[in-house]
Amino acid sequence: MSVRTTKLDNGVTVVSHDMPHLQTVSLGLWVRAGARNETEDENGVAHLLEHMAFKGTKTRTARQIAEEIESAGGEMNAATSMESTSYYARVLKEDVPLALDILSDILIDPVFAADELEREREVILEEIAAAEDTPDDVVFDLLHEAAFPEQPLGRPILGRAERVATFTAQDIVAYRDRHYAGNRTFVAAAGAVDHDALVEQAAKTLADLQHVETPEWPTARFGGGIRTMAKPLGQTHLTLGFQTMGYRDEDIYALQVLSSVLGGGMSSRLFQEAREQRGLCYSIFSFVSAFDEIGLFSVYAATGAKRVPELMDVIGEQLVGIAHAVEEREIARSRAQLKASLVSALESSSSRADQIARQQMIFGRIPQVEELIAKVEAVDVEAVRRVAHRVFSGARPAVAAVGALESLASYDEIAARFA
Repeated sequence: MSVRTTKLDNGVTVVSHDMPHLQTVSLGLWVRAGARNETEDENGVAHLLEHMAFKGTKTRTARQIAEEIESAGGEMNAATSMESTSYYARVLKEDVPLALDILSDILIDPVFAADELEREREVILEEIAAAEDTPDDVVFDLLHEAAFPEQPLGRPILGRAERVATFTAQDIVAYRDRHYAGNRTFVAAAGAVDHDALVEQAAKTLADLQHVETPEWPTARFGGGIRTMAKPLGQTHLTLGFQTMGYRDEDIYALQVLSSVLGGGMSSRLFQEAREQRGLCYSIFSFVSAFDEIGLFSVYAATGAKRVPELMDVIGEQLVGIAHAVEEREIARSRAQLKASLVSALESSSSRADQIARQQMIFGRIPQVEELIAKVEAVDVEAVRRVAHRVFSGARPAVAAVGALESLASYDEIAARFA
């Protein structure tokens, strides 16, 4: 696998995967700073900064940024997560210099013009309003609030409307200056990429980024408890969350297999029992959210108000029961799903660029896919049972519900299922 890594003098890391059968390149800049780096008063500023980056620099207007990349047939976007922010593009291989120049420009020299800030603020306020109108968005925000109370992990990435409405350009600059540094920046590219040329250009376009000591996010602590929001809906949207390990813990592979067995597809236990056998819901699934030093195992489902008690019984039975009885055929199926997911990332340049950026950011190296597959293959029945005990036995979960709440049990009754 032709993955190469180079670290520049100012701390910027350049990583690339040459995929010579392609004619395009997916590339971007990943910064190890996101919503977790915000203070309480800054909640939402990382996302606003990401939006404002495309609204003009010292050398390009917002229109010029869009026209330059699209005139070359390329596309560009950005994303904010809890622990990182990314600015990325996909272009023909001969247009990599253009794409990297634009991406570096918006990272290094954005101009937070007052008129652009007001327009983009309104866009984000509409984005927040749309999320608040969507119960299966609201319920996950409430779940994180219950799981990580009064902490960055418990606050919405979009921020609260009342705070976003007051952000100034100075607020954005203050956050950016604290957290955007050379040693937190990663250039990643996958496709028909020339690594040496990429390194040479990055050294020029990102030269103004300095290697500086930047503040880390505070260590997270799991809270638990319940958050609810009554809404005049025909259904109750439910989530349960359990504290798990961070992404460096070796048990993360067994946890992913466990999640797949429980709620990872149409053959999973929760789907088969809740939907196929009892017809309780249209959708039910589980997933793992892994962060630096902590994680969250979550289950989501929605059902009619009168059927909430039965649905909660099913979820409780399946989560507790798997620690005592799980079959090799279930483990084998889940291992196959995870391996397919790992390999499929190698077939998409955009997925691969994102993957190697995050791996370099988290582990300081790019593991061979064979190494990751071997870790998945090593997960057996005993490993899944052990992790299930670790996560569910005696746990006090975080619970969130949105919609019709009249049949929802008390928190103590829900938590007693895992005692």
